[in-house]
Amino acid sequence: MSFDARPRPSTEGICGPSAALTRCYWQARYDQGQTSWDRGGASPTLLRWLATGELRPCRILVPGCGRGHEVIALAQAGFDVTGVDFAPAAITAVQSRLGSEGLAAEILQSDLFTYRPDEPFEAIYEQTCLCALSPERWADYEERLAGWLTPGGRLFAAFMQTDSVDGPPFACAPDVMRRLFATDRWVWPDELVPQEHPTGLVELTGMLRRR
Repeated sequence: MSFDARPRPSTEGICGPSAALTRCYWQARYDQGQTSWDRGGASPTLLRWLATGELRPCRILVPGCGRGHEVIALAQAGFDVTGVDFAPAAITAVQSRLGSEGLAAEILQSDLFTYRPDEPFEAIYEQTCLCALSPERWADYEERLAGWLTPGGRLFAAFMQTDSVDGPPFACAPDVMRRLFATDRWVWPDELVPQEHPTGLVELTGMLRRR
């Protein structure tokens, strides 16, 4: 199951036969309107974390920020936000909205596997980025997440659940996530809280702390 019931966009002849999950692939998803991972607004769980004060203003990264709904919500709440995405269309959308609302955030078009911030972050908001990456790249991504955080920094995560063996989204099963974000580097919450996704899938949400 992909994020859309429609077939994946054709990138053959645009970016070459190996275009899947590259910048061209994600740009094609935007060009063809296949972005059903996009809620049209910030996730309910992020808004709850902000309302309860569990997530307070700090220096925060949003990898795979998409059209930037969470970036906007965080900027409105007074965070020092950096959003990173692969697709030019996503970057253009979030920059346009920041400008129209008079908000400030650092927005970068970059491959996350080459991204190197000038200084670490106190928090990261991870949603629909991990599940969009091929699982063979997850260990590398986890290492980068840990490296982007200060010691004691927090990872606010939403792990996508799906029975499909294909992706994206790729299944982020709880047992797999606990092995990936191992306890020698991460402190886990007592439980993960389910959140419905517009695709009909469920995300398991929680805050992990970097040791």
